[in-house]
Amino acid sequence: RLGALATRHSFVAARGPLRHDVHKIHIVMAPKVTTEQQLKKLAEAEKQLPSKRELEECIPKHCFERNPITSFSYVLRDGVVIGLLGYLAWQLPYENMSIPVMLLWAAYAFWQGTALTGWWVIAHEAGHGAFSPSQTLNDVVGFVLHTMLLVPYFSWQYSHAKHHSKTNHLLDGETHVPSTKKGFKLYKKVHNVIGDDAFALLQVVLHLLLGWPMYLLINATGARRLNPEFGRNVRIPKGEVLDHFRPSSKLFPSSWRFRVFLSSAGLLVWGAVLAVVGSKIGFWRLTLMYFFPYLWTNAWLVLYTWLQHTEENIPHWGEGTWTWIKGAAMGTIDREYGIFDWFHHEIGSTHVCHHLFSKIPHYHAYEATKALKKKLGPLYNHCDEFWVESMWRVAKTCHYVDAVDGKQFYRAANDFKKAKAQ
Repeated sequence: RLGALATRHSFVAARGPLRHDVHKIHIVMAPKVTTEQQLKKLAEAEKQLPSKRELEECIPKHCFERNPITSFSYVLRDGVVIGLLGYLAWQLPYENMSIPVMLLWAAYAFWQGTALTGWWVIAHEAGHGAFSPSQTLNDVVGFVLHTMLLVPYFSWQYSHAKHHSKTNHLLDGETHVPSTKKGFKLYKKVHNVIGDDAFALLQVVLHLLLGWPMYLLINATGARRLNPEFGRNVRIPKGEVLDHFRPSSKLFPSSWRFRVFLSSAGLLVWGAVLAVVGSKIGFWRLTLMYFFPYLWTNAWLVLYTWLQHTEENIPHWGEGTWTWIKGAAMGTIDREYGIFDWFHHEIGSTHVCHHLFSKIPHYHAYEATKALKKKLGPLYNHCDEFWVESMWRVAKTCHYVDAVDGKQFYRAANDFKKAKAQ
């Protein structure tokens, strides 16, 4: 089962089209492979993996150029969309609403949350230094945009940089680090009671609704080990809370405490602004205009991160087997998201490039991706399955790994009795 290519998708075939000039391949069905076959294939692929320098040399040099004017034009573009949607919503009744009006508000929440995700992505790029050559300008833009979206900018900048530096590392990776079979026991009991489909639906709801706040509050699905400043290779003690808000959180080194403080202070100031706005226009109207779209923005960012590194045949590595280039190139997947690629600056369809070279701005990422695809060949991970189908399939099949050492692949709840817990 593990590593089988599901209907209509291939992770090592040619990339689906971001534009009309890229060929798209559909694989109807592939035979199931065993874990042993997966590991053998992975070992062969690892030997063929180019170096970072070789990959960098295959990309046109202008793709690494960061133009603040171009970057600001995308901030403005997204702002126009956000402003237009907000203006239209402002005309809607917000009390004693009829069912058609409720549906209009629901549509507004989805599309405004989708548009705000564009700003989210730009702020994320700023945190990487891809907005402009000036890190000061990057941080100002990122801080403002992320704070407006209730993101602790510097705090998340740090943990996200760790996600990039330790992609698919089973001990030190950040976000969507797989559970082990031992840690999955309670969820397996839930699965036994409610069944496959209901459990998959629960996975989707928990990820998209609670995944982001739980990560910020308690570092859910984050690293298994403390920041090295608090001990080399030390597992997080039971009861220790690593959050993104306290400067004393052991998620961060002491050198980052002031920046964590600034991030949280910014959120408090923005919270005060929202409170004043709510007192003027009414908190229910503020909820309709801002907080419901905010939930959709959160859902989008979790969906992207989840699907970008989670698949049955995408490996995770333990201590001694992981390297940066393996995690970045072999542990990341590109997918197309239709019209949402336009809203979200193709963050999901050029993500392999982003993990390899995070300072390439999104407006050069497509061209860079084409060059990387050619260089990586069959090592390039791409899924041309409809992203909603991918989400559902991943929710049904990617639940835990057997252990945190060696090379691991996701297993499903139905595999629980087939392998010894470690």
